[in-house]
Amino acid sequence: MKVLLIGANGQLGTDLQKVLPGDDLVPLTHREIEVKDRESVLACLRAHRPDVVLNTSAFHQVDICEKQAEEAFAVNSVAVGHLADACVEAKAALVHLSTDYVFGADAHRQSPYHEEDREAPINVYGVSKLAGEKILQSRLRRHFIVRTSGLFGVAGSSGKGGNFVELMIRLGREKGKVKVVHDQALSPTYTLNLAENIRALMVTDHYGLYHCTSQGECSWYEFACTIFEQLGMRVECTPCTSEEFPTRARRPAYSALDNRKLEETGLNRMNSWEENLRRYLIEKGHLSA
Repeated sequence: MKVLLIGANGQLGTDLQKVLPGDDLVPLTHREIEVKDRESVLACLRAHRPDVVLNTSAFHQVDICEKQAEEAFAVNSVAVGHLADACVEAKAALVHLSTDYVFGADAHRQSPYHEEDREAPINVYGVSKLAGEKILQSRLRRHFIVRTSGLFGVAGSSGKGGNFVELMIRLGREKGKVKVVHDQALSPTYTLNLAENIRALMVTDHYGLYHCTSQGECSWYEFACTIFEQLGMRVECTPCTSEEFPTRARRPAYSALDNRKLEETGLNRMNSWEENLRRYLIEKGHLSA
């Protein structure tokens, strides 16, 4: 199986390279393919003739998306259409990464979203990612849409300057105290575990939409407290509301996901977020095994 990996130098792309066979993997960065350019996409797939395309590219800086909506839709929506059309021509399947931010309008939600729940995004990023999902579903039968949440991996997010875990560790060491929002709940997900599950899913013909996050949920505050607890760091961690840290884009108060379809197909390889955090801290060298 020949696999084309778009966004190979990103946080998830780096971990996908660790779990996929090297001889059959073609890693691509922005220099090799411009997903916004239809001809670039078509030419790339014609040259490589992959069996599967893994698309991890995204314009995911949520606050900047509010100011640059045209760019957000170009990358997160229109480009997905280019990839879908190119996969039809190449007779390839497409694995496309999406987000928990396709939900969020239900301020009173208290149970994890599953794949059949109605989407209702509350920011430009979420709307653009949902549009990309719909375009893909309408154009290519052999697709896997993988929604995930709160990613953290050893490579860090290039567009965001790292990840939440490293930010908390740095602030804890520098200041000895942090304030973290407690009114946003999610399922923080380790990119290596996500990559392992994508590998298991993509070799099947169980096409469709899947939620794929760490098991369980927590607030950002609970996540931060657990980071310090697992590292044995003495940090004063104080909960606060989202209003104390205003952002240009609204964030969902609750966006935890339920891996229901993965469970139903026997393909759920995801660990608890606490276990995944420990795996990450060991891989990063913050903890000994």
